[in-house]
Parts: sequence; C-alpha cells; structure tokens
Amino acid sequence: MANRIMLNGTSYFGKGAIDNIVNEVKDRGAKKVLVVTDESLIKFKVATKITDLLDKAGIAYDIFDKIKPNPTIENVKDGVEACKKSGADIIVAVGGGSSIDTSKAIGIIITNPEFADVRSLEGVAPTKKPCLPIIAVSTTSGTAAEVTINYVITDVEKNRKFVCVDPHDIPVVAIVDPDMVASMPAKLAASTGMDALVHAIEGYITKGAWEMTDMMHLKAIEIISHWLPKSVEGDMEARDKMALGQYIAGMGFSNVGLGIVHSMAHPLSALYDIPHGAACAMLLCPVLKYNAECTGERYRAIGKVMDVEGIDKMSIEEARKATIDAIQSLADKVGIPRKITEASPKVKMEDVDFLAMSAMADACTPGNPKDPTKEDIIEIYKSVM
Repeated sequence: MANRIMLNGTSYFGKGAIDNIVNEVKDRGAKKVLVVTDESLIKFKVATKITDLLDKAGIAYDIFDKIKPNPTIENVKDGVEACKKSGADIIVAVGGGSSIDTSKAIGIIITNPEFADVRSLEGVAPTKKPCLPIIAVSTTSGTAAEVTINYVITDVEKNRKFVCVDPHDIPVVAIVDPDMVASMPAKLAASTGMDALVHAIEGYITKGAWEMTDMMHLKAIEIISHWLPKSVEGDMEARDKMALGQYIAGMGFSNVGLGIVHSMAHPLSALYDIPHGAACAMLLCPVLKYNAECTGERYRAIGKVMDVEGIDKMSIEEARKATIDAIQSLADKVGIPRKITEASPKVKMEDVDFLAMSAMADACTPGNPKDPTKEDIIEIYKSVM
C-alpha cells in the first residue's frame, strides 16, 4: 500500500507572518474576503489585526463572527448563508480549530452544494471540487487545523461530534504567527498545547504511522513537551515554539489519523461541552496504558525525546511506564485535571454507555493501535470519572 502526504500549498511562520495575507489575497485574484472568526477575537483586538491589514490594502471584506467553541451544524449553515450573501471568493479564517473547522465546512459546501446537508460530510465525503480558498490564521497552538484535511462538527440534535476527512478542504495558506497567540489565557494555552501533544503521540502510535510521519511526530513531541510549561506561563519564545510544534504534529496526524483518545474525547465535548483539548488531555494516559502492549518500542522513543532519564537501560515495561508517568507529570504541571468530573458538573455515570457507543462509531477509532471493544471503552471512561 502506498503512503500519502498532503500539506498546505504555502505556509508562513514567525513574527510578522500575517503581513503576507494581503499579497496572498491579491495574487489569487480575490475580490471579496469573508473573515470567519468569533466575537471574542474581535472584542479583544486579535482578529482586528487581520481586518486592519485588509482595510489598509483596500480589500473588501465581510465578517462572520458567530463561531461557537464546539461549532455546530447550525453554525455551518449560518456561515454558508453569510458567505453567499457576501459574495466572497476567499475565506480568511482567524481562530483556533473552531473557526478554521467551520470555514472548511463552509468552503466545501459553497463549491459542492450537493453536500448542503452538513451531516453528509461525515467521514470521507466524495466531494468533487476544492473548497473555496481558505487562508487559515491560527490563534491557538493546538489544533493544527490550518494544515490538516480534517474538521469536526457538533450535531446538537444527536449529542455527538462527527469527523470529516476531505483532501479538498485543506487551507491553501497557513499563517503561524506568534503575535496571534500572545494573548491566549493560561488555561487555553494548557488545553490546546496538550491537544497538540495528543496529536503527536496518537499519530506516532497509530496503525498508519510510517517513517515520514514518525519524523514529524517525534520532533513535535520534543518541542511541545519542552516548551508547553513556559508557554502556559506566557513566555513568548515558548509560544513561538508551541505554534511550530503543533503545526508539525498536524503535518503528521492529518496524513495517518489518530486513535481512541480523540474518539472518546469527541462525545465528551458534544455531551458536556468540555473543551476538546482538556478532554483529550484527561484521556491520554489511561488510553496509553490500554494501548501499551501493542506499541513495541514506540513509548521508549517518545520517552527519549522527552528526556526521560535512564530510559535506554530500562526494560520495555519500565520504559512504557516511565514515559506515561512523564506525560502525566506534564499534564499535572500545566493544570489539567485527572478526572472528567472536575471539568464539568454535568458528567453522569449513566451516560457511559452512550459515550462508548459514540466513541466506537467515531472515525478515529480504526486508527488505534489496539482494536477496542465497547466494554474496553467503558472501562477507560470509568477510570477517569
């Protein structure tokens, strides 16, 4: 079987990267921009850094800022109508995974109107045309949505999230500028940073992993594990490093998939509105313990790039435990709770069966290194409740 790598056509990294947006819009012959963001990024003058550039260059734009933290089907439908009304021929998505994921769905439906039923995009949808061009500007260091072919939408009616995987949705340009993540609150920096670490670790142990993505994932684990604590403290060099690390993780997992950490996190966010990164972070170590027997020497390799002392001389069982302990220590250090009940007062034990069914049906589950049963999933949920 051939392995495939898909990445952005163009990406800009470093301080001042946003300045390239104007030329990218002009060079593509775009006449009207739809800026997709959320109200808080307008309020706190983050997204306005982009609109100021467009104003100065005389580029026409409209703003759609009704994005929710876990974007819904209705969010997407409203965005599609806003895009049609605007007449925009390019989208500038400003935000974390929510804004960029919503933009992907909007862009796909605009160019593939036969998929106007948002649910029809679940899984690998057979779209025919690339989405409306998207310039993705990340304001969190976690989701890597700016470089992936994946997006996640919440179905409020059915209390579930669904994953969409479509090569036609990848942004044409990614902007990774540390100035855009400078104002992230510590709690958000922690949860999105841990989400990036989960991407790198799950991508490294997934069934589809291979040499090219291994290289990306190990480098991402190294960067994230070393710089995340300082990023949470607000250190700007660390935030620059985290912005790069999460992007590298995205390069990898977008091409080989994830596992049951994400499968199990998705229904937690849908049912209890727990932030996605926090849900992933709480599940990571319990799932790593469950997967350990199917991962060969991979946990040792993770431990080595995390500078786990003496790991080369440990038995395979000792190395696995030491690596999981190091990951848990990092999560503790940045303030991630160990129990789901600490993240939401809505959590109820009687929901476990529904959560497990949702996780088993999730698009990420087949990539897990160990094939889980519903009972396995239930036991992991119970261990963190």
